Formats: sequence, structure tokens, C-alpha cells
Amino acid sequence: KEKFSNPLEPVRTRFAPSPTGYLHFGSLRTALFNYLLAKATKGTFILRIEDTDQSRLIPDAEQNIIKTLRWCGLDFDEGPTQGGNYGPYKQSERTQIYEKYINQLLENKKVYRCFCSKERLNGLTESAKLLQPPTNVSYDRHCADISIEESNKRAQNNESYTIRFKSPEIYPVLDDVLHGKVNLQPQVNYDDRRYDDPILIKSDGLPTYHFACVIDDHLMKITHVIRGEEWLPSTPKHIALYKAFGWNPPKFVHVPLLTTLSNRKLSKRHKDSDILSLKNTGYLPEAIVNFIALLGSGVSTVENNIHKAKDILPLDYLQEKFKLNKLSRCNIKIEPTKLDFLNIFYLRE
Repeated sequence: KEKFSNPLEPVRTRFAPSPTGYLHFGSLRTALFNYLLAKATKGTFILRIEDTDQSRLIPDAEQNIIKTLRWCGLDFDEGPTQGGNYGPYKQSERTQIYEKYINQLLENKKVYRCFCSKERLNGLTESAKLLQPPTNVSYDRHCADISIEESNKRAQNNESYTIRFKSPEIYPVLDDVLHGKVNLQPQVNYDDRRYDDPILIKSDGLPTYHFACVIDDHLMKITHVIRGEEWLPSTPKHIALYKAFGWNPPKFVHVPLLTTLSNRKLSKRHKDSDILSLKNTGYLPEAIVNFIALLGSGVSTVENNIHKAKDILPLDYLQEKFKLNKLSRCNIKIEPTKLDFLNIFYLRE
């Protein structure tokens, strides 16, 4: 019980969306839970824009994110618009920081440059699918033993490369606040050994999510990471990276997915319920935040003596009552009619 209760000290949480789409219910719920934990502990809520996937950026998505959070009353204490002590708060403006830390890993031989062509990598992926017993990792460490002198020379000659993390033989066990101890290991075929070795720096010089989020969370002193359950399989990689630097990881809280009534995962790529579009059709931010809170926050309306109506959860009440140990551990289906009920209630208030 002590493990799941709110920390006694002020926390630092972050909402770190990628501006590749507009905010939908799932991402707004992640923002809300991070916001509520920060406010419940008198801590700090940070907005960080993870914009390193340049090919998928939508020009006005960053502004949509900021406008949505502000409209919903989820004001961030640090971020790209007002700054803070740990900026910049856009990953595209932090390239020199990432360069410093990847060079540190290169010097300590925790990572290596991979010069393999796209064609070779595609071939490895296809051959891995044919292995029996099967493997869910494909790289053969072809470049892992290249000397640092040769690697530096090839890089200086402008040969294209990525930088891979030399993954441990056994990934650390994850101790997740909601899921407990989770042991996630790659499935391998020992007759044709392949390795996870995730890419940390892409061929364009920009970091992948795995690298940037670890560097940023550490430097921004994030204490708790609340994010979607889809990131659970990646977290052992992140913990291994923390260990490679000799850093302590934050506490991880992976919340279950939101699904439609037909059991399809919500996705911004499918344009699921862009929040600001609801504003244009007459929905109030109070109703939307209340609706999101009902999707797994675990805050009860029983103690709410101000509003006698069922399921009414104003933002100030949520800040007071939010507890990590109340978060749902099950996937939750969105029921649109509940949002209509809540909107009618707040319109009448």
C-alpha cells in the first residue's frame, strides 16, 4: 500500500507529446493524470514537446497541444512557451545536449556506430521471421566489433550510420507502480543469435524516443513518468540506459489503454476525438476533464458533498482526491453518452 500511495515530497511530472497529431482523449488523460499527481503533491507539471520525428510533424499540432491544455485548465509550470530552469523544452532544440551524452556512451563503449545499409537490415528482419524457434529481435551485431578508430574514420568520411545501444544480455526487471514487477526479455534463437540493440541516434543525427526521453527525464529531474501502457515493452530499454549512465530512473506508472466500444485503440492518426473540435461543437472544458477523469482515475464521487449528481468530478476536487493507488489497471471503453450527460450538467451550473 505504501508503494502505491502518493509521494510525500513534491514530484516533477511531465506530459511529453509528439506534435504529429492533435490531442485526443487518450493523450489528454495522460496529461491529466500527470497534472493531478503534481498538484496533489504540490509539485511541478512540465510540458515537453518531443518533435524529433521530423517527417511526421503536423505544422499546427504543437499549438493545438498548448491551446488544448490551457483550455482544459491544465496549466503547466514549465514548458516551451514560458521556459523554466531545465529547458529548452522542445527536443529539436536540444541536439547539442544529446550529442554530449551520446559521445559519453561512445567513449565508454556502451554504444556503437552501425553502418549497415537499409537493404542489409531489411534482409535481417526477413530472415529473423523464418527462424525456428522464432525471435522478435533481428540485428546480428555486424558492426559491434568495429574499432573506435575505424568507426571514427568512416564517420568523418561522411559514411551514413546510426548509433545503437549495446543491450545487456538480460534486461533489468521493471518495477511498475501499477503492474508490479515485470520481466520483459527479447525472445532469441541461440542457433542464430540476434540482438535487440535499439537505435539511439538516427542517420539524420536526431535521437530516437528511447534516447531523448531518458536524457530529458534525467536532466529535467522528472520523478514520476505516467504514460500509456503501450510504452511498457520499451521501458526495460530505458532502465538499461539509465544504468549505462549510472543514473537512477524515475518511478514508472503505465496506465491502461482507452478503447472505443468496438475495442479499437484510440489513436490521433485515426483522428479520434480531437479535443478542440469538441469545443467548436459546444462542449465545455469542465465536462471534458470530468469525462476523462472517469476513465480510470479512480477518484470517487462519494465524498463530493458539493455536487450530489453521480460522476461529477470538478478539477479542484480531482486535485484534492487524486491517488496513485486508485488508478485503474484495466483497459477502459469510452462511452460518448456520458460526455453528453456531463456537458448538460455543467451547462446548467
